[in-house]
Amino acid sequence: MGLAVCVFCASSNKIDKRYVEFAAEVGAELARRGHSLVSGGGRVSCMGAVARAAREGGARSVGVIPKGLARVELSDEDNDEQIVTPDMRSRKGEMDRRSDAFLVLPGGIGTLEELFEIWTARVLGMHDKPLVILDPTGVYEPLRALMTGLADQGFARPKIFDAIGWTASIPEAFDLLERSQPHIEPTLEDYAEAEL
Repeated sequence: MGLAVCVFCASSNKIDKRYVEFAAEVGAELARRGHSLVSGGGRVSCMGAVARAAREGGARSVGVIPKGLARVELSDEDNDEQIVTPDMRSRKGEMDRRSDAFLVLPGGIGTLEELFEIWTARVLGMHDKPLVILDPTGVYEPLRALMTGLADQGFARPKIFDAIGWTASIPEAFDLLERSQPHIEPTLEDYAEAEL
């Protein structure tokens, strides 16, 4: 049985079309491997492209969109299941609940918010679902440098990188998700310092 893979990605129409095409390749690979998709429920940009390609490949797609964004992000009514939530917080909770793994594509602040919430919870042992950043063009390299710098200065623990996979390759990203990364057991020191 396949995984329910939550894909966090861009919904902006202002980005280079190569990212939209890349998202479609991700959706096609997801379907080819027998997984289902959980997404933000919009039909535009990368969000729409990954869902359309997944469905075209035979995958089930579930969209979760907050009421306030349904019109802005143009709700994807072609999803097998389209859930409308009251707000962003409940949207993320519903996406988390329905997902077995998380895949992060290039995106903006919304994508980063989703990434950090899932990453933080995994480091703290609140879930053990695999998490992978799929970065084909190095968009997130400054983020990786920032997080490495924070770890070097003691603001974050080096083990934060044990909680996440990082790749530029679609096949490798799915390989990492399917292998399921080891659970990270938090220590009392992690909680006491309240830093990750």
